[in-house]
Amino acid sequence: MRVYLVVMDETEEARKAVRFATRRSAKTGGSLHILAIVQQQNFNAFGGVQATIEQEARERAEMLAANEAGNIQAEGGRIPQIAVRSGDGQKIIRDYLSEHDEVAALVLGAAEVGNPGPLVTQFASDAGDLPCPVYIVPGGLSDERLDELA
Repeated sequence: MRVYLVVMDETEEARKAVRFATRRSAKTGGSLHILAIVQQQNFNAFGGVQATIEQEARERAEMLAANEAGNIQAEGGRIPQIAVRSGDGQKIIRDYLSEHDEVAALVLGAAEVGNPGPLVTQFASDAGDLPCPVYIVPGGLSDERLDELA
């Protein structure tokens, strides 16, 4: 079974990547893994305050991923596997791919204009040493066009 890994955050490009991966997995009889990454906080405060900030960020990422999973299921798709991890996004994705050899493709969304985003930039340049293909979903595509391409 093909497994598509999508990195989820609150951006429009992530939403488009999830839409593409959801439809692609449905057409290929595959499944979807959603990876929500909680970025390390650069805020240094008293231990309790820092822990609260990090916990709130984690809860927000979990809620975002769970909401998206509900949307996917409501559209008739399979319930995706959800993982929420904290730390450096590039390292987390590489670690996830090494732990899950069933992943057939990493699906990332590129910003519609300007810099495509740090993950797209990094993984497009390092695609040759990844264990799976990288699909980059252009941010300027309409939902209808995404559905056609999937």
